[in-house]
Amino acid sequence: MKFNQFGRLDPDFSEQVAELTQIHFLPNNWSEMAPADLLAGLFARCFPEVSNASEVADREDRVLVTRDMSLAQRLADRPEKLARGEFYAAALQLLGFIPADDFPDLDALTAMTKWGLPTIAADPLGGDDVVRAFYLLLTTRGKNGQNFLDLLTARGYFNGFLTASDAPHFVFFNGKSQAVFDTSKIVREVVYVESSLDTDHDGQRDLLQTTIFRPVETNAGLKVPVLYTANPYFRGTNDMAPSSYDVNQDLTPKVPNDTSYSDVAYHHAQPLVPDARAVTGTTAETSERPVDDGIYSLNDYFLARGFATVYAGGIGTRGSDGIRTTGGPEETASTIAIIEWLHGDRVAFTNRTDGVAIKAWWCTGNVAMTGKSYLGTLAVAAATTGVKGLKTVVSEAAISSWYDYYRENGLVIAPVDCQGEDTDVLALDTFSRRKDAADFARIKPQYDRMMADLKKGQDRASGNYNTFWDARNYRKNADQIKIDFISVHGLNDWNVKPRNVEQLWQKLRDLPINKKLFLHQGKHVYMNNIQSIDFTDMMNLWFCYELLGVANDAPAVLPNVTVQDNATPETWHRYADWSEPSIPKTQYFITGHDLQKQPPHQEEIVSFQDDGTPLFLAGDQDAHKWEALMMSRQSNVYEHTRQLFLTAPFAKDAYIDGTIVVTLQVAVNQAAGQISCMAIDYGTERRLKADPTVLQAKGQQLGYGWAVDDVKEFQLEKHPSEFHQIAKGHMNMQNRHTPWQNDALTPNQFVTLHFALQPTEHHILAGHQLGIMVYATDMGMTVRPNTAATYQLDLNASRVEVPYRR
Repeated sequence: MKFNQFGRLDPDFSEQVAELTQIHFLPNNWSEMAPADLLAGLFARCFPEVSNASEVADREDRVLVTRDMSLAQRLADRPEKLARGEFYAAALQLLGFIPADDFPDLDALTAMTKWGLPTIAADPLGGDDVVRAFYLLLTTRGKNGQNFLDLLTARGYFNGFLTASDAPHFVFFNGKSQAVFDTSKIVREVVYVESSLDTDHDGQRDLLQTTIFRPVETNAGLKVPVLYTANPYFRGTNDMAPSSYDVNQDLTPKVPNDTSYSDVAYHHAQPLVPDARAVTGTTAETSERPVDDGIYSLNDYFLARGFATVYAGGIGTRGSDGIRTTGGPEETASTIAIIEWLHGDRVAFTNRTDGVAIKAWWCTGNVAMTGKSYLGTLAVAAATTGVKGLKTVVSEAAISSWYDYYRENGLVIAPVDCQGEDTDVLALDTFSRRKDAADFARIKPQYDRMMADLKKGQDRASGNYNTFWDARNYRKNADQIKIDFISVHGLNDWNVKPRNVEQLWQKLRDLPINKKLFLHQGKHVYMNNIQSIDFTDMMNLWFCYELLGVANDAPAVLPNVTVQDNATPETWHRYADWSEPSIPKTQYFITGHDLQKQPPHQEEIVSFQDDGTPLFLAGDQDAHKWEALMMSRQSNVYEHTRQLFLTAPFAKDAYIDGTIVVTLQVAVNQAAGQISCMAIDYGTERRLKADPTVLQAKGQQLGYGWAVDDVKEFQLEKHPSEFHQIAKGHMNMQNRHTPWQNDALTPNQFVTLHFALQPTEHHILAGHQLGIMVYATDMGMTVRPNTAATYQLDLNASRVEVPYRR
């Protein structure tokens, strides 16, 4: 175990005393108390589930401080001070660690150093030092990944904290909001926000069903900020498998053109929309209750801490009007309409028919957006509009350009495990309005037209970048982002590939905003419940700063870039930047089967066949098994379909930082061709798994009697593996200049391809080798030609550039 903690503040002693007093942990007269009484009283606060002295003593008698003495026995001696080792032996047990399993020798100080947990240097502890020690303990992370005050909160510490005479208010400790809100009485309601859209062309503005969960304390006058998640899956999904495309087909030659970007650039035109609905009355009370619960445990965590949470599926989802457009400008407008209502700039109704308007009277007008994948994508889209009220975004595994999700360099490229999916298929998946049969029947003709428009605009036949994709490229409007921004992404995410976050980061770098980046070693997953990092605490610090104006200096406290190491478990690096354009690149030349830093002395041409589709289709069609066979250095059935080049073993550890770029001189014996390239880490090693392991099912309690979450961690494989994919990239040989320009391709004529692999941050261990594999068909991502082809590589004109962190 190792606990990285980046979101803990270290205030001066007077502030510690003030905070401890505010949460009733430290008595007002503490400085006048006998040292033994102070020590006993502070330990008694650590058992909020019991209410009298005998029960406290019973709990303390279960905690060892030495091999033969319990905490109760030690305190019974009325010590004025406590040895540091004794205090932290007790502290570790309070934090959920079990001596028999975690530190059997009861050497707490050694264990805490090993695990990265902080301690007070003074020994023995007494007086001011014992106060400091308890303050630090409350902010220290327990075995389940939560800090000790959160553990106490889940056991009822704050129950009755606010008396009946108190006005409801936020309580802050260590710069973070605490769970003092009554989650047993959460207000659950639904409103219908009127948009400025009519995407189903029924002559009325689209209404957007919006689900709200807010603290009951808002009914007593407290105004709260909102965490808003735009979730197209919120009201259900449809079976999209029958609509998926057949990818087992030859690559089609393209007609050469001289298209420029100006020919494909999208220019937004404001559509004409019907007049707004008539308002027949106003109210402060809703009439409809939601049928769905929240979907994100991070939102649930903050709901207990006073932040309302709002979910909206948007146009085309069940309960709303309109039709899905898979990332189109209409979906962006649909997303920000909710923010505009929360900020007080748009009308919402209590139901779909009566015209009774309602305001978000309980909201401060400050909104943050959260969510992963499509959800985080819509947060990126909203941020580029400059909508009032949106104060920050925490966007996870988000698409910043839909072309980079479904296409690459002129090729149709599937997200991992989604072969045959495209924008129209995803639109069907998220068009949950279809589930209400009569509602769907009324707008089916317009739905069919929209699906036809998506099919035409996405242009699977060419795979080119066009106006359709430019309209779905949020990065072109990144200069309109005026808010502080957090991006989170998995370095092994082959669904929303890392280029999406890296290219957005390149745009954010020079904007006058606070921006933070988290890169974990997972796939397409959330990271808020990972044991080794205090992501939730950091987000608490961030949201308090951004939405509540707490002066906790969050932008300075949180690292600019936080990266999980792929070779050393539970290790997170803090960097000033990632994939910085001016970072020096090491150039490798290809000779024989080697990558070396000296240019080759003689010309060499090698070839490979692209004829693996029939064999793949005759087997179990598992693209992951196929990929493993392709990467293996051992002889296998697919060896003739690739060329593999290796560096010498690394003399010392190295860190790839950013984007590997390849330049290849290639010829193919047909009028169409595709090249795939993969960077691979070779070396027998137990590597981190890209799927986190559940350590404690429902091991995190997000408040008292409230929602729970699993505790997870990225763990090492049980058995060593020989290789690991670092990055990959693809290019259509006819799009060797731009993804919108088609160049002629003459059979057997060499052309130069220059393209980037997906960006990464990768730790290569000493003794390992970097491999570059060149092949054509990627069974998991590209089309799969049935016609065999022969490719040739001119090694004398091919090279690889790798950026290494200095």
